[in-house]
Amino acid sequence: MAEAHFYFSREQFKSGFVAIIGAPNVGKSTLLNQILGEKVAIVTPKPQTTRKQIRGILSGENFQIVFIDTPGIHESKRLLNKMLVKWATSILHDVDIILFLVDITRRDRAEEIGILDLLRQLKRPVILAINKIDKVAKESLLPIIASIKDDYPFEAIIPISARYNDGINRVLDEILRILPYGPKFYDDIKTDQLNETLISEIIREKIFLLAKQEIPYSTAVEVERIEEMGMAEGKGHDNKGDKHASNDNNVIKIFAVIYVERPSQKRIIIGKDGKFIKKVGKMAREEIEALFGKKVYLDLWVKVLKDWSRDIKSLKRLGLSCD
Repeated sequence: MAEAHFYFSREQFKSGFVAIIGAPNVGKSTLLNQILGEKVAIVTPKPQTTRKQIRGILSGENFQIVFIDTPGIHESKRLLNKMLVKWATSILHDVDIILFLVDITRRDRAEEIGILDLLRQLKRPVILAINKIDKVAKESLLPIIASIKDDYPFEAIIPISARYNDGINRVLDEILRILPYGPKFYDDIKTDQLNETLISEIIREKIFLLAKQEIPYSTAVEVERIEEMGMAEGKGHDNKGDKHASNDNNVIKIFAVIYVERPSQKRIIIGKDGKFIKKVGKMAREEIEALFGKKVYLDLWVKVLKDWSRDIKSLKRLGLSCD
């Protein structure tokens, strides 16, 4: 976990909300996980992975920072993506600080200008973090910083590598410098996400990592229920296999549904002889077991919810609407 170096008296407790924003796939979730020293947001090489506002909470002796990881802000005609961008921008009015993340390896000036236009309307303090500096020569940083510093009155411009925890302490120092004094909002937890949300995101992450092309973007995961059980109550397995037996009485049984938009996608997710869903289930189960410290039985099922990403009722049902 990153450590802040900014100190003040115990009587002057600082707290507030910090939104992490940027274009898709600039490293927002990686940054949040690195700051917390714990995985609370899924990370994949594919853009537009994050679909919800994920809160990560960093607490210290005299401060508490509530980070909000947002979906990537971008232009899109697809209803799901439009809803995600609306969701991402809607919370910016209610935060204390905005942390704007830019990927130095693939800057899109049109996207940057669009986000900066939005920031000018909000009139919130903005810290610019230039990410992935581990992938470029150091001598190239100064010209880039010089070219962007006049675009907006940033509180600070900080080169970082979220992946390698480089520069993150300076980001935290700047946040604490301008964070207002306030109360403690949460107990000592790292995220306020429900277990169902964490589990559904882990399953979806494995689909993103394993599937190709548009399949990941046509899937949504819903955890229907979680049961605590002992082996005497029955054996669990995930859909199409991946049997996992144990004599341990400390067991969680999870029932989850993977929704796709068309029958052809269902066949791909299940895979020949159920191999694809077995692999998804195995990878997800191993991570969930590590998260909860218990044996897990994962029942995965695949269902067709026709054109769910283009239907407002389906988006609301899956918790992906900001209305």
